[in-house]
Amino acid sequence: MGLDDKIKNAAEDLTGKAKEAWGKATDNERLEAEGQAEQSKANVKKAGENVKDAFR
Repeated sequence: MGLDDKIKNAAEDLTGKAKEAWGKATDNERLEAEGQAEQSKANVKKAGENVKDAFR
């Protein structure tokens, strides 16, 4: 994966963290869960990047 993908994944992770924090602050469980899901998705993508990088 290229640098662009890594930046997008990092941005997705940060967005997820912000959503989760905002959901907790406003007691919005749906938004909190959305944030957690985005973070999980970003983590899976990062793991895929690490595997690809290991085989280079």
